[in-house]
Amino acid sequence: MQVALPQRVPRRWLRSAIPLAVFTLLLVYLWARSLRALSGCRPGAQSCIAREPPPFQVCSRKRWGWELQVRQQAGPLEAPEREEPQCLGPQGMLGRMMRPFRASLNPERDVELSQYLAGWRELLQFLTPLGSIFAFATSEASAKVTALEALVHGPEAAHYTSLATMVAWERPGIAPRLSAGCPGSLTMLLLHRALRWSQLCLHRVATGMLGGPDAGAQCSDAYGTALAPHHPWFVRQAAHLAFLAFPGRGRLLELACPGSKEAEARNALVRAAGTLEDVYNRTQGLLADGGLLELA
Repeated sequence: MQVALPQRVPRRWLRSAIPLAVFTLLLVYLWARSLRALSGCRPGAQSCIAREPPPFQVCSRKRWGWELQVRQQAGPLEAPEREEPQCLGPQGMLGRMMRPFRASLNPERDVELSQYLAGWRELLQFLTPLGSIFAFATSEASAKVTALEALVHGPEAAHYTSLATMVAWERPGIAPRLSAGCPGSLTMLLLHRALRWSQLCLHRVATGMLGGPDAGAQCSDAYGTALAPHHPWFVRQAAHLAFLAFPGRGRLLELACPGSKEAEARNALVRAAGTLEDVYNRTQGLLADGGLLELA
C-alpha cells in the first residue's frame, strides 16, 4: 500500500533538497580532510612524514616568518642557523656601510675619524641613487666629508685621529689659531645632524606598517626632526617638495637588500639603522661634552 506524502511538502522541493544535502555532506567531508592535512605534527603523532624517518625526526612549521624546529628525541633543542642576507655581507651595500661605522666606535668610548668618514662614503653611495631629495643632501654631505678628510690627512693630522682629539684641539678659545677655513668641529656637527636624519629615515622605512605612512612621508618627518630646525625657510620648502618624489618602500628595500625577501630586507635595514644610531649617540655625547652642539 503506497503512502501519499503530505500535500504541504511538494515533490519538487524534495527533488531539489536531496542533491543539496549530498553537496553539503561532500563539503563537510572535504573540510574535515583539509583540517587533518593542516594539523601537521599533532600531539601524540609518531611521525611527521610517511617515508622512513632519518636518525632524528624534525617537524617544521612557520610562525611569524621564523622556522621552529622540534627534535623528537631527548636532548637540548638547537636553534637553526639563519643565513645572513647578502646585503649585510662583505660585498653587500649595507655591510660595506656598517663595517667602518662599527669600527669607528673604539673601546675608549671615542670615534675614530678615518673610519667614520669611510662609513659616510659608503652611506653616500647608498643614498645617492634614491632620488632628488638625497641629491641635495648628499652633495653637501660629500663636501663636508672631503673637508674632514683633508684635516685627517693634513699637516695637523695628529689632532684629527679621533673626535675626542679634534674636540680638544678645537675647543673654543683654541680654534682661532687654526688656518683659515671651516673648523673640523663645525663640519662634524653638520654631518652629525645629517647622520641622524639618515638613521631616522632608514629605521622608519624598515619598521613602517602596511597601510601606514609611505616612505616619503616617514623620511619627511625624519627631516623635520633632525634637519629642518637648522635650515632656512626656503630650504625646508624645497625639501618637502622633493620628498614627494621619494621612492616607495619596496623600491628602497630592494636597493638596500637586492634579491632578498621583504622581511629579510626590513631586518637588514633595521640593523643598519641601529649601527648609525650607535655612532650618532656616541658622537652626540662627545660634541656635548666639548660644548660644540650649538656651533651652528
